[in-house]
This record gives sequence, structure tokens and C-alpha cells, in this order.
Amino acid sequence: MFLARVYVTLKPTVNDPQGLTIRGGLHSLGFESVQGVRAGKYIEITLDAEDESEADVQVTEMCRKLLANPVIEDFRFELEET
Repeated sequence: MFLARVYVTLKPTVNDPQGLTIRGGLHSLGFESVQGVRAGKYIEITLDAEDESEADVQVTEMCRKLLANPVIEDFRFELEET
């Protein structure tokens, strides 16, 4: 069994209205030092795979087919054997 921790973020060239809203909220709370915020998604997936190589292939395909939009998002993940 493996635990995949998947991080999906907007590509640097894509506008991030959620990040701008968060930055505005932080500024209104007195955190004026915040210069930028980028928002994303964090997903945990537990999967049964023969080995780490197979788990890597499976999670990569999950990200490419469903979890991330390759046009506007990047993804990365970490695998941990459980």
C-alpha cells in the first residue's frame, strides 16, 4: 500500500483570483508584508500497488486524466509506503 500526497497548483502564468482574494483578506487583517498568494489543491490517495514504480505510474495517470488540468495546472506528488 502507498499513500500519495498530490499537490496541484496553477501554472505561474495563470491568473489566480482566489490567491488575490486571500492576499486581500490577509492585508485587511494587518498582514501587509504578504506580497503574493497562490492557491491550489492538496489530495491524499491511498492505493494498492506492487511497488513504488507502479504507484508512481498510476498516480501520474490520475493527475493527467482527472486531478489536474494540464492546460492551466501543474502537479507534483510524494509517495510513502504504508
